[in-house]
Amino acid sequence: MHQETTRSPSPLVLDPTARRRAEEERVLRSGEAPVLVDILGELAWAVGDPDLLARLLTDPRVSKDPRQHWPRFIAGEIVGKWPLYLQVSVDNMFTAYGRAHRRLRRLVSPAFAARRLEALVPSVEANTAALLDALEDHRGEVVDLRAALAVPLPVRVISDLLGVDERMRGRFKATIDAIWNTTATPQEAVAAAEAVYEMLGEHVRAKRARPADDLTSTLIATRDDEEDGTALTERELVDTLLLVVAAGYETTVNLIDSAATALLADPAQLAHVRQGRATWSDVVEETLRFAAPVSHMPMRYAVEDIEIPGGPTIRQGEAILPSFGAASGHPKRQGASAGRFDATRPDRSHIAFGHGVHFCLGAPLARAEGATALAGLFGRFPAVRLAVPAAELEPLPSILGNGHREVPVRLG
Repeated sequence: MHQETTRSPSPLVLDPTARRRAEEERVLRSGEAPVLVDILGELAWAVGDPDLLARLLTDPRVSKDPRQHWPRFIAGEIVGKWPLYLQVSVDNMFTAYGRAHRRLRRLVSPAFAARRLEALVPSVEANTAALLDALEDHRGEVVDLRAALAVPLPVRVISDLLGVDERMRGRFKATIDAIWNTTATPQEAVAAAEAVYEMLGEHVRAKRARPADDLTSTLIATRDDEEDGTALTERELVDTLLLVVAAGYETTVNLIDSAATALLADPAQLAHVRQGRATWSDVVEETLRFAAPVSHMPMRYAVEDIEIPGGPTIRQGEAILPSFGAASGHPKRQGASAGRFDATRPDRSHIAFGHGVHFCLGAPLARAEGATALAGLFGRFPAVRLAVPAAELEPLPSILGNGHREVPVRLG
């Protein structure tokens, strides 16, 4: 995309530490046209307008497959050099386009059937209760709510979903955290990718030897049992597991983190729930709108030139960066109050789980985890409060994930 530097010599450089996220989102919301950005050294057209983003996400001229449609990827110019290489190089539904995506969606969707996700509700409830039980010993103390609840709950639920051996669960958090770290060097990013593939390969081998009623075994059967040439390849199998782990973990962690923080920062919002003016599901949806768990999701690519009315022409092969955070909280939908958290808001529409054929299959599970965790936390610890002013909370150092390093609270 080097040609873009001549059309717009000063792209918006996205801060990998996320300290300038609010400022960046103001720029992305300042007009309807895409904004040229530098994302860790690569140029892309960031789209923060919700209407334009929805159109582009359903436009057949927009692809998610860099192997076909991103010249810099095809030429090998980012491999081992760009910290987000793993996010775009995986071979699963996330990066598939057209017929390939329809094939993978057909093969993988049954593994996410409503029956399987509904069967996880007891797991969500039991794991939430166990984590809150552990916090009982810390009443009156300051604890990190992110580390004590927001992080371990999704790790446990995903482990239950995939049938991860107890001995391996301790590796999940560190391994997945590493691939979401956008402050990593290219060398650290390569090492993180190698570690996650080693972990998932070990998990697949264990499940082949001892299959069970879990999503991994279902996907392995899809890989091994079909003989008509349409089954998952081994790489697609492993990368689909990676998609489930990475997407289901980070998004839910940030959802619980941001929802709890919003309620603790504004007790009037918590009062809405306690007095019946809003539900925990309302809080979850407003959090998804107000603080989308994933701010940016790289990448998509123009299959051919795309003219943007009143804006630039996105040239064939140029990268497009969906900015879900800017789009979900855009004032075009909620007006002047868009920047305020309000669980009673009539219109909580957002695009935090994507749009179109790539809409997140795990959205119902994330919503269930969020609502269960919040209800359990504030039910068990009604006097919980932030231990520091909300303005002092440090952002998670990530261009992608939208959360906090820590959420220190005092358990009253």
